[in-house]
Amino acid sequence: MKLLYTSNQKKFDAEIVAIEISDYQKIKTSKQFEFDWKKEVHNSIFKIVAKDQSVAQIFGLISLTDIHQEFRIHFNLVELSKAHIGKSKQIDRIAGCLIAFAVQISFEKGYAGFISLVPKTVLIKLYIQKYGFSKYGSQLAIDGKAAISLIQKYL
Repeated sequence: MKLLYTSNQKKFDAEIVAIEISDYQKIKTSKQFEFDWKKEVHNSIFKIVAKDQSVAQIFGLISLTDIHQEFRIHFNLVELSKAHIGKSKQIDRIAGCLIAFAVQISFEKGYAGFISLVPKTVLIKLYIQKYGFSKYGSQLAIDGKAAISLIQKYL
């Protein structure tokens, strides 16, 4: 997968891997993340990092829950480091890659790319317009063709 430096539009390789216990302290001391990720320890947490190991920075995190009885992956939380959000972000495509990764897991489990989330109200429009989610009551979800499109675009 490719992330994009916003300053010069150069792409670089990134990967998403499971968070390690030692990462919790790095996340807390970096002051780049607002959320206390230790609260998500009961879920599957993944980080997106540069493939080039000389860049030891976590760009973003996602917490996932496998809801097997409903054949879906629920994403509980996604957070980008402060340097990579808003109009002054340094790197783009982080959230899209994390969401597409969740979709990929859903396909691997035989859930047809079905993922869901309960969004913050200010982000509903973004998830629908940018990532192709649909509204289902208080949740948003994606599957099928829209899910495949996310994988093709971001992974």
